[in-house]
Amino acid sequence: MRILIAAVAVAMLAGCTTPGDLKGGKATISASSSKAPKQYALCVMPKWQDARSGATMAETSTGYRLIVATDSTAEELLEVNQSSNGSSIALYQRLSWAPGYGRSAIEKAVRDCL
Repeated sequence: MRILIAAVAVAMLAGCTTPGDLKGGKATISASSSKAPKQYALCVMPKWQDARSGATMAETSTGYRLIVATDSTAEELLEVNQSSNGSSIALYQRLSWAPGYGRSAIEKAVRDCL
C-alpha cells in the first residue's frame, strides 16, 4: 500500500511545472520589438486575459513576466526584457507541440504586439 501511495505522489509531482522549468527548454517564440517592455507587456496582457483568465503579469528587474497557469502548473511564460533597441521577447510553453485551450490566441498575441 505504501508503494502505491508513493507512486501516486511521484506521478502527481511530475505534472507540476514552474516558470523556471519552462525556461529550461527552448523558447517557442524568440523575437525583438522596438516597443519598451511595459508598452509591449500592456499590449499582450489583455489579449492573454481574453484567451485564458488565469493570466498574470509581474514586473521584474529587467522588464515584465507574463504567466498563464492552471492549478500548480505553469502553461505559458512570456519574458519581456529591456534591450538596446526596445525589448527582447521569449515565449516558453509547456508541451508546445500539443494543442491547448487558448494556445493559438496566446501565440497570436505575442506576434501581433511585436
